[in-house]
Amino acid sequence: MTTSAKSSAGEDCDIAVIGGGVVGMAVAYGLARAGQAVTVVDEGDVAHRASRGNFALIWVQGKGLDMPDYARWSLQSSNLWRDFAHDLSNETGLGLAYARNGGLTACLSEDELATRAGELRRLHNSAPDCGTFEVLDHRGMKELLPDLGTSVAGGTFCPHDGHVNSLKLFSALHQAVLVHGAAYRPNADVTDITPRCDGFAIHTVRGEIRARKVVLAAGLGNARLAPMVGLVAPVRPQRGQIMVTEKLQPFLRYPLGTIRQTDEGGVMIGDSKEEVGYDTGTAHEVLAAIAARAVRVFPLLERAQVIRSWGALRVMSSDGYPIYDRSVQCPGAYLVTCHSGVTLAANHATVVAAAIAGDQWPTALDVFSAARFADVSQAA
Repeated sequence: MTTSAKSSAGEDCDIAVIGGGVVGMAVAYGLARAGQAVTVVDEGDVAHRASRGNFALIWVQGKGLDMPDYARWSLQSSNLWRDFAHDLSNETGLGLAYARNGGLTACLSEDELATRAGELRRLHNSAPDCGTFEVLDHRGMKELLPDLGTSVAGGTFCPHDGHVNSLKLFSALHQAVLVHGAAYRPNADVTDITPRCDGFAIHTVRGEIRARKVVLAAGLGNARLAPMVGLVAPVRPQRGQIMVTEKLQPFLRYPLGTIRQTDEGGVMIGDSKEEVGYDTGTAHEVLAAIAARAVRVFPLLERAQVIRSWGALRVMSSDGYPIYDRSVQCPGAYLVTCHSGVTLAANHATVVAAAIAGDQWPTALDVFSAARFADVSQAA
């Protein structure tokens, strides 16, 4: 099937996935592989795409410090990622530069290290099945990172962490969806969703799409779309700023939570969390602080040229954890939203897609329902 628009008479499919970012495309990929007739309805690059600003980590350590179920969910997806990446590469011929050597967090003081280690120990003590970690002193970190700076007091290592080339992942998902016969409708902003006796009519600026089921995977756009199908999506934007250096000789085998070297040589740096609404700009003082910390971790970065910087919006719920829901009022409508779309892509393409395709919602996902928020509930 092509990406061209259908006639004004509309088109029919089994499942319409609204949202063409990493989250939506991972779900659509899993659905299409399961034999569903899928149409991806995408606003296009005018959308506030979290996918354009992600750090491309597949991260477990520290996830779910106050929600062990999320820590388990992240570990499960990390464990599924090898097969997920293998299948995507085989089906598209595209390499993803996926690696799972483990990941590190660097701490710049003994107090920072003690706090970090204490958080991970509390999580492990409450949920031993959430994965393993190791606390390292400066010497232990230096053995893994020879170019480490003297300012680093120590850190933590988790063998379940990894990373990927996010642009190659995004491209592979789009290609794989088409390989499996799905349709992709870009520049099709959804104006309304009308529940019908036989499913849903999705009204877009490019025409109508009729589907038996609909999956809302539109990131920040889910807040507007969810009430149309009897759901709620209490999400807000949170800006993160990232900078990328020129290509450097390989020196960083393990990704850090805020510094990683891509397969192409550039170093990505970023760790800001800013409540600035929908502003995707950059701020010199924030970038300067990010750069200063990175140089303390790896002094060699002081000589590196920054070739690009940008701001992008995370999709955040009030507690920071994903929201997965199915509508009681409008059966066949589902909500999938999170801010860790790369880490959770393997889960979305397998567990979540299978649940939607088979109408078998796993009870393990109930903990992620928006019903957990006291101030929101599904529409009656």
